[in-house]
Amino acid sequence: MRHRIIVAGIGPGHGDYMVPAAYQAIRSAKVLVGGRRALSQFATDVQRTMAITRDIPAVLQFIREELAASDVVVMVSGDPGYYSMLDALRREFPEEVLRVIPGISSLQMAFSRLALPWHAARLLSFHGRRPEMEELAYCKGALLGMLTDGEYNSQKISSLLMQQGWPGKTRLFVCERLSYEDEKILRTTLEEAAKESGTGNCVLVIRDERKEEG
Repeated sequence: MRHRIIVAGIGPGHGDYMVPAAYQAIRSAKVLVGGRRALSQFATDVQRTMAITRDIPAVLQFIREELAASDVVVMVSGDPGYYSMLDALRREFPEEVLRVIPGISSLQMAFSRLALPWHAARLLSFHGRRPEMEELAYCKGALLGMLTDGEYNSQKISSLLMQQGWPGKTRLFVCERLSYEDEKILRTTLEEAAKESGTGNCVLVIRDERKEEG
């Protein structure tokens, strides 16, 4: 193929947290693919666009057809390397067609807001999937970062973690609308969150402050 698919990570949402290379690719694109919110934020009237919906085969077919005439820029939230359209694109197109521009993930943003290093964190996603039970296992001093969706929200995940042996007093941070003006971070515990109505489509950070023995 003569043209390329440019997969641009657009960060957690607000344009201030998009890297310049992604912004430049989006502004110069003739064909732009992305979620409806991203298209409403960044697309122009002169670009050919398609929204990413649950009909992924239709999106991939649109990209294939447009590649005959020009490059296609695919906007993905956060970083393309963490649960994004990149997986589907790699299955459908040769690797040499793809160019990936990294972005700031919502998980990175959550840990930065809490001033927490995340090199030792266990990163999981409940967004349209469910991790294996062993990934949820408790150990002293553990640090988790999680993506959530409407079904697996802060209440449901808190209850699930306590069923897996996590102490109720474990600290929980519920991070909503990261990078936007109405950003909100709730500081609570697993047992308190399990009693409240759940918050979904957010980032959870779970921190056990007891130290590992030995």
